[in-house]
Amino acid sequence: MVDFPEAIPPVSARRGTRRGCHNTTSRAPPSVTALRRLRFPQVGSLPDPPDESSAMPDARTTVVIEDDLDIRTLVSTVLESAGFTVHAASTGLDGIELVRLHAPVVTTLDVSMPGIDGFETARRIRAFSDTRILMVSARADEAEQRTGREAGADDYLTKPFRPRELRQRVEDLAAAAGA
Repeated sequence: MVDFPEAIPPVSARRGTRRGCHNTTSRAPPSVTALRRLRFPQVGSLPDPPDESSAMPDARTTVVIEDDLDIRTLVSTVLESAGFTVHAASTGLDGIELVRLHAPVVTTLDVSMPGIDGFETARRIRAFSDTRILMVSARADEAEQRTGREAGADDYLTKPFRPRELRQRVEDLAAAAGA
């Protein structure tokens, strides 16, 4: 709980002061630095991510890793309306950290992203997490789907997709995970 400075008493309640004079016994207003500390905690005060060996998937948490803002927003909206808590990232590396931090039951993952692609992202996630991975891609060839499954994907959805189909696939993956 944050302690706020005590209110300065009204002039009539101050002892030993004359009207119009400053009360030297009252507390000074908080400094800008003190106010910043209230709003922005120190880096060391943030909670540590869960221990990888004991991180259990949260039954209604998902991570969306998609570089296209419109698609990321669509996927997040569909999953939130289905009752999931959604954490979204625009790069593979940011998505890996979200999976590590939130232990989602399902992760949706775009294949074509700048930096590391969806296949490498899936491999890195698989190294520490049992989250169900739904790969989403505009490419529908069978070789790519096979590569995705070899990288650790549990299912594959091609773009464009119907929001209802996305929701059903994520619900099915969550149910298969025992959620």
